[in-house]
Amino acid sequence: MSGTTLADWLRAQDDTVLVALLRARPDLATPVPADTAVLAARISTRASVSRACEDLDTFTLTVLEALLVLDADLNPVPQPDLARLLGKEVKPRPLKQALATLRGRALLWGPDDALSTPPASRDAVAAFPAGLGRSVPALADVDLEPLGEDELRVLKTLADGPPIGQTRDAALVVALEQAKTPIQKLLARGLLIRRDGQTVELPREVGLLVRGDRPLGRIQVTEPPMKSTALDVSVVDETGAGEALELLRHAESLIAAWSDDPPAVLRTGGLGVREMRKIAKDLEIDEQRASLLIEVVVAAGLVGDSEGAEPEWVPTALADSWLTATPEVRWSTLAQAWLDVPRLPGLIGQRDERERLLNPLSAELNRANAPRDRRWVLEALAGREPGTTVADASELAAVLAWRAPRRGGRLRDELVRWTMAEGTALAVLSRGAMTTAGRVLIGEGPALASKQLADSLPAPVDHFLVQADLTVVAPGRLEPELADELALVADVESAGGATVYRVGDNSVRRAFDAGRTASDLHELFRKGSRTPIPQSLTYLIDDAARKHGRLRGGSAGSFLRCDDPVLLTEVMAHPAADTLELRKIAPTVLVSPLVLADVLDGLRAAGFAPAAEGADGRVLDLRARARRIPGKARATRRPAHVPTPSEEQLGELVRLVRAGDRARSTQRGERISVPANHGNGPSATLGLLQQAARDGRSVLVDLVDSHGTAATRVIKPQIVGGGVLEGYDLSYGEVRRFPLHRITSAALVED
Repeated sequence: MSGTTLADWLRAQDDTVLVALLRARPDLATPVPADTAVLAARISTRASVSRACEDLDTFTLTVLEALLVLDADLNPVPQPDLARLLGKEVKPRPLKQALATLRGRALLWGPDDALSTPPASRDAVAAFPAGLGRSVPALADVDLEPLGEDELRVLKTLADGPPIGQTRDAALVVALEQAKTPIQKLLARGLLIRRDGQTVELPREVGLLVRGDRPLGRIQVTEPPMKSTALDVSVVDETGAGEALELLRHAESLIAAWSDDPPAVLRTGGLGVREMRKIAKDLEIDEQRASLLIEVVVAAGLVGDSEGAEPEWVPTALADSWLTATPEVRWSTLAQAWLDVPRLPGLIGQRDERERLLNPLSAELNRANAPRDRRWVLEALAGREPGTTVADASELAAVLAWRAPRRGGRLRDELVRWTMAEGTALAVLSRGAMTTAGRVLIGEGPALASKQLADSLPAPVDHFLVQADLTVVAPGRLEPELADELALVADVESAGGATVYRVGDNSVRRAFDAGRTASDLHELFRKGSRTPIPQSLTYLIDDAARKHGRLRGGSAGSFLRCDDPVLLTEVMAHPAADTLELRKIAPTVLVSPLVLADVLDGLRAAGFAPAAEGADGRVLDLRARARRIPGKARATRRPAHVPTPSEEQLGELVRLVRAGDRARSTQRGERISVPANHGNGPSATLGLLQQAARDGRSVLVDLVDSHGTAATRVIKPQIVGGGVLEGYDLSYGEVRRFPLHRITSAALVED
């Protein structure tokens, strides 16, 4: 049966249908098709068909495979034949919807009594559509009654798919009387096809006969169910906000740790397992979360490879500006970096095909489609009602597998689980549901997402609770300045909804080393605490203040001075004096050739409490400065998919295709081409256009646009000169201007 060609079917569609087609398959729009014939040829390429099938659901793909089983890529197929093949369990409505989807992507065309698919569909969709082999029409009415159980067992195995099998019996084809094995008997009966000396194939007709009432097996028309519960959106957002603050705390701690002691870059790239485990232990988090944190801070440009002779992972200058930003901005930076990173952190800890362990930051984690697939999972969650939770990642994986079985690859189910776990750690998800900030992030970008998170974060508090055991409880997120001051004088003991700090000798001395005085610390606790200050804390601060700074050091290499000669005598009597190479130059002054920081550290280790002194006598802060490397601009990543043009662009593109069709159908006279060595030359072309303008005749011109795309237009010239042809474009329907140097040939339109 002959049918309508794809090009003819496209020409018969209205512009809205073609615009929808180009929106669904944006790869067809680049470069702009010269006419419908070119568009039809592009639609039928294997790569384009394969790409168009990526977002088809399981049932729609089954319908397409059924059409290929009926050879719709060779000859048109009536819809009743398709319905019979699918079976009675497929109702007319879902079948109609599937056919409409296929038509909308030009994977199917023609009326219901003559359905056709592109020839490339067979190669792009499946080598054996529906698990069935090649057709042998002569076997359509074969009788399986004479077959033995062993032969039927072989047929059933091949009928379940795939329809080919490897066997040594394929090497020898004998008469039925001489056949000994089931394969030899089936080959002798003609129920199997011998492909080569080791391969046999079950013909399509035999496979359908063996399958019986379910020729295509059990067809899943609708997506599988997914259990979910509904939570209040505020609960989801508040939980996510708490997770965001925890993420920021861990990121700050990692940057601080690697500022002081940057880990080495492995010779093969990446970060060693020992260093990863060390940071996990220091931050008191599991290794999986530590690996994700490392990947995210590097993806955000906060840490980079120093690329020296002995490269290390060092915080960049961007980390300083990030550390001073508001919590919501810092979160959006990390969340967007995770969303866009073309890597799979979930692979860390697994082994590759060579049994090598996959380390954090290693090149083996790179996956170009990771951002697209990550968004695919998140958009599925965002498509549900706000506050709707998905407790089981395997159920979500099953739903996504039905919606797009050709996406995700072999790691599809793992990708869903990884994305849900990572999204929860990044506060994009919370309790199995999308946070409001997460929805805004994937829909409108990080700027608006940060504002949304700010609304969910608890209001910062301006007080804390000092307890008798020298612990300080912050009942919420402290105001930034108060948090910095408290972190200077106390160590974090536990974090969460309420952060617990502990004040000790070392932490108080740290505050004094940073230039704080005893009165400063007393004032901090007096103003900040909502509970009475325990006497033990007052004694601790005053006692540390009396010891601190009695020894004064300066660089000479370095010197120590003290108003108490007895204390200096005690220092000189200590074994550390020899190590630090101290010598007395006056009753109250000692000097050393070592740098001041080393001398002070040595004395502190010996039990003394020296302080650094500047030229004006004030205490100096000699804490090690954070190491930094220049920040690198994050590379602009090309999207893994072809960007979809706007509606206006698609409408314009369809008009150009229609214009090309009208030009192709116009008869032309003698053709004058450019340049001169391929025809009569530019002067002859110019003369023809000017003569057409004087006579009011139309011309066919071949031209190349600014993108290098060739096109043909029917023009009625009005003005020819100054390097420009201006005229009414009959194929486009308006007056247009064309640079003469882009016209490659011209011919008068014949009446």
